[in-house]
Formats: sequence, structure tokens, C-alpha cells
Amino acid sequence: MSLDQLYQQIILEHAKERHGNGLDAGVEFPAGAASGQSHQLNPTCGDEITVRVSVAGGKVSDLRWDGEGCSISMASASVLTELAEDLDTAELQRIIDSFREVLRSRGKVAADPEILGDAAAFEGVSRYAARVKCAMLSWVAAEDALTQALGRQES
Repeated sequence: MSLDQLYQQIILEHAKERHGNGLDAGVEFPAGAASGQSHQLNPTCGDEITVRVSVAGGKVSDLRWDGEGCSISMASASVLTELAEDLDTAELQRIIDSFREVLRSRGKVAADPEILGDAAAFEGVSRYAARVKCAMLSWVAAEDALTQALGRQES
């Protein structure tokens, strides 16, 4: 199996088995947790997503999402959920920044699987400008929700 085929398989699996999908799942937050929520829409294709990030003790205690859209946007949200679990907030921001750099490079920046894990599967998307927004949608929402949660934690 080639690397491209493996990456396609990862995207298809995450599109079917959506990790973290469902904002109303009965998640209990640790004492002192702060959360933020962001809704993002891709007007080009109609994909939309809402991401909620909860932070406690400098770590992501929960990342949940709900949305509708293409396989790329839904799989990207699923992969993000898996990556974000128990990360410290600065590390999540570094991963978001790395993902953004790869996707906006138009194929010039290779994804580092050591940093991005399964999110490296979206490297090929960078060559298709119309699909970059699909893959980035949940990541932009997560970044906004993280900023909100951190702001609430400081208050």
C-alpha cells in the first residue's frame, strides 16, 4: 500500500467513524474547567462545524464537535479530536499552526507525522485550494474556541 493510499484510507475511516462528534455527549468537565465554542461555515461548499474546547490545568480536557459537510471536513474534525486529547494548550496551538502551514503551502511543505499524527494524511489536500478550507474548518473553529477558553480561564 502506497503512502497516498494509506492517507486516503485514514481519511475515509475518520469520515465514517467520527471521533468526538456530538456536542451533547454527557461529558463531565473537571473542576475549574473553562470552555469556548466556535461555529465556522465554509460558504464555498456549505460545510459547517461547531467545535467546543474545554481546558483545565493548562491542558485540553475535552474537544467535541458537531457538523455537516464533505468527507474531508468531517474526517479532519475527527482527527483533530484524537490529536487534542490531553495536550497542553500550547502544544495544541503548535499543532494547529503546523497543520495550517502544511495546508496553505500548496504542496511545498511536507507534513511531519511525528507532529501531526494522522493529520499528516491531509497533506495531499494542500494541492487543491478549494479543499483546503474544508480540511481547515474544524481547526479554525478549535483555535477560536481554545482562545475563548483560555480567556475565560484567566478571568
